[in-house]
Amino acid sequence: MIDPTRSTAVHLLAQMSSGEVSAEEITRAYVDRAERLNPTLNVFLHRDVQKALDQAKAVDARRAAGDSLGPLAGIPVAIKDVLCTLGEPTTCGSRMLKSFRPPYDATVISKLRAADAVIVGKTNMDEFAMGSSTENSAYGPTRNPWDTTRIPGGSSGGSAVAVAADLAPISLGSDTGGSIRQPAALCGIVGLKPSYGRVSRYGLIAFASSLDQVGPFSHDLADTALLLGVIAGRDPMDSTSVDTPVPDYLGTLDTPPPSLRVGIVREYFGEGLDPEIEAAVREAVRVYEAAGATVREVSLPHSKYGGPAYYLVAPAECSSNLSRYDGTIFGHRAEDFSARTPEEESIPPLIRMMMASRAEGFGPEVKRRIMLGTFALSAGYADQYYNQALKVRRLIRNDFDNAFKDVDVLIGPTTPTAAFKLGEKTSDPLAMYLSDIYTITTNLAGIPGLSIPCGMTKSGLPIGLQLMAPAFAEETLLRTARVFEKATDWHSRRPGLS
Repeated sequence: MIDPTRSTAVHLLAQMSSGEVSAEEITRAYVDRAERLNPTLNVFLHRDVQKALDQAKAVDARRAAGDSLGPLAGIPVAIKDVLCTLGEPTTCGSRMLKSFRPPYDATVISKLRAADAVIVGKTNMDEFAMGSSTENSAYGPTRNPWDTTRIPGGSSGGSAVAVAADLAPISLGSDTGGSIRQPAALCGIVGLKPSYGRVSRYGLIAFASSLDQVGPFSHDLADTALLLGVIAGRDPMDSTSVDTPVPDYLGTLDTPPPSLRVGIVREYFGEGLDPEIEAAVREAVRVYEAAGATVREVSLPHSKYGGPAYYLVAPAECSSNLSRYDGTIFGHRAEDFSARTPEEESIPPLIRMMMASRAEGFGPEVKRRIMLGTFALSAGYADQYYNQALKVRRLIRNDFDNAFKDVDVLIGPTTPTAAFKLGEKTSDPLAMYLSDIYTITTNLAGIPGLSIPCGMTKSGLPIGLQLMAPAFAEETLLRTARVFEKATDWHSRRPGLS
């Protein structure tokens, strides 16, 4: 029997259907591999192996009985620990939620269960999804499987590594400013941020509510299309989810778009872009030209303001969303909040408890963003900062709308560099923030973005190509990306983990 952990979800479904392998055998292979590699990579924060095996056995029994099965029947899926799972730890990578066990499932989790997927664990992440390296987790950093001295990207680093290291064929992450696409690029896999409103956010613990979106990781676009088809769609529990038809992404994937009009974003090829990354992306452009695409340069003139706008909008929403975690009803509660100075004696005990709980529960990056957002929203400064950022956000969306009048998709690098060393940027928040410089504008605009593997550096690190499309044009995005995937073999590369 071929090792199931070297396969894709679509191929595993075909093998289960033909009787070559069982769901239990597949799940056992993945959980055994995780048992060996998780101590090194630190991918999973929580696993219930027996529960996963029981889910797989139940799928096998139903398949043997001839019952109707869901589209992911028997497929192991790893889940970013920002999505609520009934009765199971959901920590957001934070001490603040160390003891939290949600009383309900997120909508995407309910959809996975309805599709008969096997949930194999909750993955590590930057605390409350705030970070670009998965070093901000209260439970230690996740390591890149291509080079364990390097970061995997963030904030969905655990979910990206789960797929890249073959601990699960597919996984779910969340993307607020690049948190799916950036780790996908740095780990050599496919990562999709859907349009805002395409996938329900109900049960996704909020960082920045107008930017967050749930999306899939996989080795190839067929698995991406399969998983997106399962989780997409209108949800009455999420007022921001949009009631628009969900195409048959997998069914149309291998049909090239009627036109291949590709735009190269001029602003994404300036200062700070590693020459090796640029060379790989330029080569990807030549692949599209060889496939008959019309390629032209386009401009997104306000993209240079994307960073400042994002780092006002996102912290402002984070400040509001995280205010509930004060130890009274939600979150960690400090045991010792006694006054130690005469000044503290004058503070009411309830306030001292809240202060101590937040000081203990939140890490430094979360505190930094809360303070920045609180300042940006404060009286006398909201017009100067937050409201101004919203105006810039509108201009950024207008840039994309204008560009898509002439092209079907935009392409450029996903990240300015390949994966950097652990600890290399932890003392320089601004350098860390620049890791998302090419991804944040798609979140501000609410459009879909996709990262696919397009090369390797001389030192053997993956490079990602980013494609962007108009809102709710994920089908066009996937079909256009498939043209490149079928012409190259970068998506088939796997790290040499024993």
